[in-house]
Amino acid sequence: MDSVFTNLYEGKTTIKVGIGGIFFKSKNPKKLIEWYHNNLGFVTDKYGSVFKSRNAVNPDEINRLQWSPFSDSTEYFSPSEKQFMINYRVENLEELVSKLRSKGITILDSIEDTPYGKFVHAMAPENIKIELWEPILKAQMDVD
Repeated sequence: MDSVFTNLYEGKTTIKVGIGGIFFKSKNPKKLIEWYHNNLGFVTDKYGSVFKSRNAVNPDEINRLQWSPFSDSTEYFSPSEKQFMINYRVENLEELVSKLRSKGITILDSIEDTPYGKFVHAMAPENIKIELWEPILKAQMDVD
């Protein structure tokens, strides 16, 4: 699941990334979550479902992927008009944001520090809003 962006850090260590979440718009998120629970066996809560897997590079590390339908009227994906937003799990978020800014990439907000880690939003080509997440090790390793 993890990949490496080799061109972001010229002359430095590459940055590891992976998919941290898939967020998409739905006319009825609650009903959709119930459908996936009842028909595909997703373990769900009011936010959707969390999929856990071992990191291919570091098998002791458990990675989480959050699958979450949002109301089709949400403004969370703005300014993008897309029906989806991808959360990317990253390392060294502050350094990454600095590099992205130096390349002229729009960073939409300040880095937010939460119990789950650090988050920030940026704009990718084709007017796609992305969420960058540097997880706290405990949150990332949580296997319940």
